Amino acid sequence: MNQPRLIIAIDSTPFMHVLARLCLVAPFAVSGVIKVTDWRGAVVEAAALVPSAPELVAAATIVVQLLGSALIFLRGWSWLGAGMLAVFTAIATLLAHAFWLDAGAEKAAQMDAFFEHAAIIGGFMLLALVDGIRHGAEP
Repeated sequence: MNQPRLIIAIDSTPFMHVLARLCLVAPFAVSGVIKVTDWRGAVVEAAALVPSAPELVAAATIVVQLLGSALIFLRGWSWLGAGMLAVFTAIATLLAHAFWLDAGAEKAAQMDAFFEHAAIIGGFMLLALVDGIRHGAEP
């Protein structure tokens, strides 16, 4: 079944491209800003996942979240932002939502979060693919 012309027209508008990008990066951009304004909280959060280098992890997290989010909006660089945020999400998900280590209700909750984050990674992969096609990337 072909996509209706109205849907194609709506999806082709610059507004929809910006809105999709905003929806995808919002959690990362907001988290990065919160971490910048609450450095102490960012370090405590990082220490829970990587106790050996919480300041370094907090700083790297802020850079990746804010720079990756910004790159999503720059023509020709969205692939890099999408890649940065996808890799960051994959690493953070493996560290924070290791459901295979839990049991019972906690296992179910962590598994839910794990696969929600996998969906976000898929969104970044699609963004990189679509932008590559839109801007003439060759396989």
